[in-house]
Amino acid sequence: MTALSIRLPEEIDARLENLAERTGRSKTFYVREAILRHLEDLEDSYIAEQRLADLRAGRSRTYSSEEAGDMLNVES
Repeated sequence: MTALSIRLPEEIDARLENLAERTGRSKTFYVREAILRHLEDLEDSYIAEQRLADLRAGRSRTYSSEEAGDMLNVES
């Protein structure tokens, strides 16, 4: 595991400290959880932006549900 140092505004640090004290978990636990949750959202957003850029640039296309069903040999 890699260590990471960050500087937080006092207000955020106080909120984090309060949460940690109330729940018996460490501040590190909550910072890690927040990063993991937000990182997933960022990854999803980046992938969506890339897909849209590819579509607009003509590097990919969309398929109707009927076309997809035909490609997968699904009967309607």
